[in-house]
Amino acid sequence: MIKTVFDLDVFKLSYAIAMDIFKLTRNFPKEERYSLTDQIVRSSVLFRKYCWW
Repeated sequence: MIKTVFDLDVFKLSYAIAMDIFKLTRNFPKEERYSLTDQIVRSSVLFRKYCWW
């Protein structure tokens, strides 16, 4: 039974994808830390935030 948004499968999937992206970007070179990595992490968070709306 779904009681909150956290119980939705789409939320669980989007959260897992966002965490995978975060883990992958931790291995990027230091010089990319504040440019490409930041953009990728922010987009994954937005994906998680808006995919279930």
